[in-house]
Amino acid sequence: MLARLSIRDVVLIEKLDLDFADGLCAFTGETGAGKSILLDSLALAMGARSDSGLVRRGAKQLSVSAEFSPVLPEIKALLDEQAIDCDDDSLFLRRIVSADGKSRAFINDQSVSAALLRQVGDYLVEIHGQFATHGLLNSATHRGILDAYGRLESLTAACACAFDAWQSKIAEKQAAQDAFAKA
Repeated sequence: MLARLSIRDVVLIEKLDLDFADGLCAFTGETGAGKSILLDSLALAMGARSDSGLVRRGAKQLSVSAEFSPVLPEIKALLDEQAIDCDDDSLFLRRIVSADGKSRAFINDQSVSAALLRQVGDYLVEIHGQFATHGLLNSATHRGILDAYGRLESLTAACACAFDAWQSKIAEKQAAQDAFAKA
């Protein structure tokens, strides 16, 4: 769940810190109230394509940080594969875009690629705008969302281990067949 969003020097926003309560959060308001700036900022923290045009006039760079809590098991496993430190309590995503267009991405204050930030972000946030749907169209996140809703994380982890063992046995069998064919 998104717990906190910090925005610095994005378009008209010099400094904004938002703390979110549990449950559904919706940005509503009149046209021109700034909803799109908030969503663009969140999307940047999730790994969206950066745009130096979002840097506030007179600022050298923008910064957007998002804190999520707790950390989903799928994200923990993904970060473990990438050797990125992560506890179960909180996950911090940050994006810095300079006025000259250079972009840097961080997960738990460790430098990462924007692609990895986007991959992690896909598990965390669905942004639904007037003309865009993001997460619901990405089939890679469907199973994880359903498994989390059903509290099936331990069963899916056990299934993944069994599948890996099965794949290993298939590879061993193929290697033995290849060796037998050569003999």
